Amino acid sequence: MSSKKTLQDVVMPQLAESLVSATIGKWLKKPGDSVEQYEPICEVITDKVNAEIPSTLDGVMGELLAEEGQEIEVGAVICRIETTSSEGADAAVSSSAASTATAGESAAAAGGAPGDQTQRSRYSPAVQTLAQEHGLDLTAITGSGLGGRITRKDVLNYLESNKGAAVQKGYPAASPAQPSPVSQPVPTAASSTPDDLSRAAAERVRNSGLHLSETPKIPTIEVEGGDLSEYFIDVTPIRNTIATRMRQSVSEIPHGWMMIEVDVTNLVQLRNKLKDEFRQREGVNLTYLAFLLKAVVGAIKDYPIMNSVWAVDKIIVKRDINISLAVGTEDSVMTPVIKKADQKNIAGLAREIEDLATRVRAGKLKLDDMQGGTFTVNNTGSFGSILTQPIINYPQAAILTFESIVKKPVVINDMIAVRSMANLCLSLDHRILDGVICGRFMQRVKDNMESYSLDTQVY
Repeated sequence: MSSKKTLQDVVMPQLAESLVSATIGKWLKKPGDSVEQYEPICEVITDKVNAEIPSTLDGVMGELLAEEGQEIEVGAVICRIETTSSEGADAAVSSSAASTATAGESAAAAGGAPGDQTQRSRYSPAVQTLAQEHGLDLTAITGSGLGGRITRKDVLNYLESNKGAAVQKGYPAASPAQPSPVSQPVPTAASSTPDDLSRAAAERVRNSGLHLSETPKIPTIEVEGGDLSEYFIDVTPIRNTIATRMRQSVSEIPHGWMMIEVDVTNLVQLRNKLKDEFRQREGVNLTYLAFLLKAVVGAIKDYPIMNSVWAVDKIIVKRDINISLAVGTEDSVMTPVIKKADQKNIAGLAREIEDLATRVRAGKLKLDDMQGGTFTVNNTGSFGSILTQPIINYPQAAILTFESIVKKPVVINDMIAVRSMANLCLSLDHRILDGVICGRFMQRVKDNMESYSLDTQVY
C-alpha cells in the first residue's frame, strides 16, 4: 500500500477579535519532531497573555518559518507539518498515521539529547487534563518530547502500562485547575488516607484574599551574566508590556488620589455567618472582595462617569460595567475582566473571582478574558497593606484598592468601640474626574459597604 507525504501550512490563529499579531515566544517542537493533533507546538506572546498554539493535525514538524522573538501577523504561515496519507481504506490510514507518529517519537527521543530536561516541568493542557482525570503523578512519567517534555502519548502509554492505576500524588502544574471539593470524585481508601485528604483540603482552602487563595508558586527566573556582586534578570515580554503600560499611564494620565475609611464590622459578621455554608455549597471561598465589587458596581450605577475613558475631544462613558481584577503572580500582574458585573449577585461575583484567579495562576487565561475592562479593583489588603496609591489601568478613568481589615478603637456617639475598619483608596484621571464626583462616589461605596447586615442575601 503506497503512502503520500504532504506539507501542511500552520498559520498564526486569531486568538482574539482585536488581535492583529503575536510574537513567537518559544518553539516547543523542532524540525523532525513527531507532532500529535492538539499538542502544543509553540508559545506565543501578546500584549495581554501568553498562549500555546496547538497542532491541528498529526505528523512530523517540518520547516519553522518564524523565529523566536519575531512578531507575526494573524493568518501568516509560521511553520509546516509533514503529514502522511495512505491511498487505501480509512482504517489503514489511521493505523499508518499512528505507527508513523509512534516511530517518529521514538526516533526523536533516541536522537535528541538524553540529558536535556529543560522542558520537563512544562505540561500542556491535554497532559494536565489526563493527569487530573486519572490522578497521575507526572513526575513519575518519562517525557519523550523536546527537552524531556511529557506528551499526551507519554501519558497514554503510562496509563496502558500501569493498567490505568491512579497515583494520587498530585503534580505541580495542575493543582490550581483542580475542580472544587464539591465536584471531585471521592478517592478510594487505597489511593488516599484521611490525613492526606485533610491536608489537601486545607491547602485548597488556604485563603486570605484574592492573591493568596493557594500556595504561591516559585517564579522561574532566567539569569543572564553577572558576577559575584550582582546578577541580571531577563526582562520577559510580559514584564516589558507591564512596564510600557505603567509608563504610558503615568505619563499621559494626570493622577489624583483620595482615601476613605469604611466600617466593615457588619460585613465581617455576615461573611463569618455564611462562608462555611457557601464553601460547602459552591466549592469556592466567599471573600470580602465579592461584597466590595457589589458595592462598587452599585456606586458606578449612581455615578456612571466613573466608568469612562478619555478620547481627547470627548469622554466615552461605557454602558456595560466590566470590572478588571488586578491579580498578582510572583512575576507579573494580570487584569482579567468580570464582564457585566452589574448583572451578577454576590455569589456570582465570588464564583467569577475564584475562576479568574485560578486561571491566572494556571496560565489558562484567554485574550478575551483580559479585554473590555472599564473599572479596576485591586485587593491589596490581602498582603496586609493598609494604604496604597495605585496606578490607573490605562485607558480607564479610575482604580480602587481594598486595604486590609484592621480592628480599631472608633468613636461612635461620643463612645469608644472596637470596630473592624478598612481603607478604600482611589486613583483617578483628573482630565475626566474631579474631587467632588469622586468624593461622592467613594461615599456611596462606603454607604453600600456599611449597609451590609446579617440579613443580606448573597443570591
